[in-house]
Amino acid sequence: MRRPIVAGNWKMNLTAKEASLLIENLLSGLKENTETGLMEIVVCPAFTALQTVAEKTKDTEIVLGAQNMHWERSGAYTGEVSPAMLVDLGCKYVIIGHSERRQYFAETDEVVNKKVKAALASNLGPIMCVGESLEERESDLTEKVIREQLLGGLKGIQSEDFENVVVAYEPVWAIGSGKAATAEDAEKVALLIRNILRELAGEVSERVRIQYGGSVKASNIGSFMAQPNIDGALVGGASLEGKGFAELIGNAK
Repeated sequence: MRRPIVAGNWKMNLTAKEASLLIENLLSGLKENTETGLMEIVVCPAFTALQTVAEKTKDTEIVLGAQNMHWERSGAYTGEVSPAMLVDLGCKYVIIGHSERRQYFAETDEVVNKKVKAALASNLGPIMCVGESLEERESDLTEKVIREQLLGGLKGIQSEDFENVVVAYEPVWAIGSGKAATAEDAEKVALLIRNILRELAGEVSERVRIQYGGSVKASNIGSFMAQPNIDGALVGGASLEGKGFAELIGNAK
């Protein structure tokens, strides 16, 4: 059975002090809900808040993740952060290939692939994002886009490593728009993802966790989690308030 995973992507928000307060409120909210123990809870702060959040979440049920990384272990890459640096801070996961990275920073499937391989080599769990734009969706290109992103991002990955990868389906048109995909639409793409993973890794694909992301809220998370191929959520804006994020997690049953 796949363990559900809910991850909060805080994006370029929250100072270290603000992040610390959010974790306090999140932990307080989680104490009020006793049914979250079977779920993996991940928070992905900005780089500047990672150490603070690592300290605040030590010996708690919350796991630390980062929002991005370089594929090299070290070198002359001004402004970049390496996998080794993230591991040193206690990160267990790293988001790779988010649509904002693809759109604003020109990250290609080849770059995503390098990062996925580097994360796995450093014992970091990559949360690899895939998703289509509104134009691609309306042109009936969803399957083509998802297939290309999965094949490109996972190229050369050994089948036994697949279960350490989390795939996040984030329809670009739903991110930050307030317009979530319907649970049925999200499940349709999650099943597509599962089938493509099966082509790549055989039965190991059944152990790969697939998240939905895109305007996920406490009020709609339950409908997504009820789908057979959706194992969690990658949450943006709704993860930026501790008690509210705790409520969302509590509803993700």
